[in-house]
Amino acid sequence: MTVGLLYLIAAVSFAASFFVKWKLKSTYKKWSRVPNQYGVTGAETAAAILADNGVTNVQIQRVRGKLTDHYDPVKDILRLSRTNFGERSVAAMAVSAHEAGHALQDASNDIRLRLRRFLVPMAALGSRFGPMIAIVGFVIGSTTVLQVGVFLLAGMMMFQIATLPVEFNASRRALNNLERLGLSDPEQRDGVEKVLRAAALTYVAAAATSIAYFATLFARSRSRFVL
Repeated sequence: MTVGLLYLIAAVSFAASFFVKWKLKSTYKKWSRVPNQYGVTGAETAAAILADNGVTNVQIQRVRGKLTDHYDPVKDILRLSRTNFGERSVAAMAVSAHEAGHALQDASNDIRLRLRRFLVPMAALGSRFGPMIAIVGFVIGSTTVLQVGVFLLAGMMMFQIATLPVEFNASRRALNNLERLGLSDPEQRDGVEKVLRAAALTYVAAAATSIAYFATLFARSRSRFVL
């Protein structure tokens, strides 16, 4: 595969990433305007799922920002953005159920979550220093320095790839638990699935972009800066 073709693939991947992020925002915006027919908030949804699965050590907190929802496995805290914590929309129910799915993964010691957690230090190191070192390698014309940057970026790429099964499983747990709790009907399920699918695609796009970026830099390091 030529360097030029790798550059083209990287450009397409970056463009696709921007499109997917736009799709997530538009899908979330649409279903955040649709009240769920059960009248439950995002926080109530998450609490119900955790309680139904016997998970009692996880706190649910409100955080600032939009779509800043996440589960902190170190502190056992499920953080929901302001719009999802107290809203009674389909989107709030979907996102909160998904984050509760991560808490259930942690409670069951899921191997996928354990693998991603193991890769966190490598990803942090790669995202912080990898691009900077790679750029220095380009500037000074050093293949060795560039390869060091590529190696560090590989850790970030591995983390993003490992994230995919974790996110897909959390979404599957979300849908299953909403059904078991009676918080799902055909219309509501359709909205929940669309929100979760759009969110999952952002992780797919991120992984694809990371792979394309890594492949491009790797090819450059192998070609010794010859186009």
